[in-house]
Amino acid sequence: MSKIRKPAVAGMFYTSDPQKLKTEVETLLSISFPEENFKDIFGIVVPHAGYIYSGRTAAFGYNAIKEKKYKTVIIISPSHREYFQGTSIFNGEAYETPLGIVEVNQELADRIVQNSDTIFMGQEGHRDEHAIEVQLPFLQTIYEDFSIVPIVMGDQRKIFVDELSKAVADVADENTLVISSSDLSHYYAQETAERLDSIIEKDILDFAHDKLQNDLDNRICEACGGGPIVAMMKAAWLKDYKHSIVFDRRDSSFASGDTSQVVGYLSAAVFKN
Repeated sequence: MSKIRKPAVAGMFYTSDPQKLKTEVETLLSISFPEENFKDIFGIVVPHAGYIYSGRTAAFGYNAIKEKKYKTVIIISPSHREYFQGTSIFNGEAYETPLGIVEVNQELADRIVQNSDTIFMGQEGHRDEHAIEVQLPFLQTIYEDFSIVPIVMGDQRKIFVDELSKAVADVADENTLVISSSDLSHYYAQETAERLDSIIEKDILDFAHDKLQNDLDNRICEACGGGPIVAMMKAAWLKDYKHSIVFDRRDSSFASGDTSQVVGYLSAAVFKN
């Protein structure tokens, strides 16, 4: 392979030691189980902070899908480090983590880009972005054989969310999982964060993707990956998946003990019945 996206945050967001990383992910998975089993899961929402902060919340989502061996995982991420209009799908062959290489499903990526004016193949948003990378060790731990379509939204306005949701719905089938990578509010006192983050939780539970888009647009709540969450939910709705569950919601004070400035985390799933 000639174009592999190397790890950018190994040693920062998670350990760079392969054995320690596998042990850490397995430990997180061993303590974070959903109370119910759900069949026909279309997509999950999982956070993307350092594992010490959000790994336990993320593990709820991964435990929910580990029994279904999806062949392709579409991961939709925000862009934290660079702005660009539209949505970028990595134009290389694979992503790499300390646990190995995950190939890009180039055929599926090409189908998503086809006939779109705002979704394109490129490296924009992928160079140093952590929100896709931190999901991969979880997937590499629960699955042996899968490919990915890594997608970064440079602009999360409704026009771009709507186009991406339709494109994803057009290619997704029963062997495809869609992951929305998102944290919630950032650096508010815990009381304020709780008020903001509860709005997102309710919108997800109500499967109110249009309301969530409006709430985000009007700054009634905050999520760095709000666009990816709405895009996944709307794609699911287009495929007649209209049920949702929130597995876990907490904030960074769970790990740090500091309630003066917290970051919110949530894991959820969208399923058919």
